[in-house]
Amino acid sequence: MRLAAAADAFRALPKTARMPVMFVGHGSPMNAIDDNTYRRTWSTLGTEFGRQHPVPKLILCISAHWVSRGTWLTAMEHPKTIHDFGGFPQALFDQQYPVPGWPGAARDIQATLKPTAVQLDVDQWGLDHGTWSVLKPMFPSASIPVIQMSLDAGRSPSELFALGQQLKGLRERGVLIVGSGNIVHNLRAVRRDAAPTQVYDWAQEFDAHVQGQLKRGELAALSGFESLGSVARMAHPTAEHFWPLLVAAGAADPKEMPRFFNDTFQFASISMRSVLWG
Repeated sequence: MRLAAAADAFRALPKTARMPVMFVGHGSPMNAIDDNTYRRTWSTLGTEFGRQHPVPKLILCISAHWVSRGTWLTAMEHPKTIHDFGGFPQALFDQQYPVPGWPGAARDIQATLKPTAVQLDVDQWGLDHGTWSVLKPMFPSASIPVIQMSLDAGRSPSELFALGQQLKGLRERGVLIVGSGNIVHNLRAVRRDAAPTQVYDWAQEFDAHVQGQLKRGELAALSGFESLGSVARMAHPTAEHFWPLLVAAGAADPKEMPRFFNDTFQFASISMRSVLWG
């Protein structure tokens, strides 16, 4: 009943064919401009919308790089492009992704999530690199409105998964839900000379464990990732890059067959494994 109510509450958009939901491993910000496998795959995936999948009316992105107190949605007409990194070439700082926002849709999404308290951000945030670095290669025309959702640091993993379940009805309103983080993300262990097939044992173990759960449709079980103990702590010294997977998986159906892409490692300690459902 909650999911039905959520879908009914989103009245700004008519019902559409069901949209996919995806989790994208974004890795280094340089993937936004480097001519590498990751960026080329994002570009190819984007061309599937309008052919295998409907063109999104709206993209809702949950990025690992907006962690907040409480849950927030961007609700401005023109979200700014945020360059939330340092030490990279000027060409990366020159990147802009001037997509429109959609304040009315943000208010509707806020309504679908009641009784969860969600606040609207009209002038502080925008689109950080977890969002624009993957969406710009996919949808370079910058014509599809984008809303970014923050990750509430006070929520447990199971609560973040439940948040995704509340968003599921939006898939039938033309909304493409995108989680952006990494299944393994340990910057302390980065080896910049490592090939995509070179990976630490603990990183391989954690990635394989999550892959198995995704294949079996054990989506709710992802919330128990910390039960892997030291392997989980090495894979995520801090867990914010795993949290977007929980939200995206919550919006997926366990019966939907996951499709993996970019299933290699960057710098030996960052899993670029990504998944699309639907």
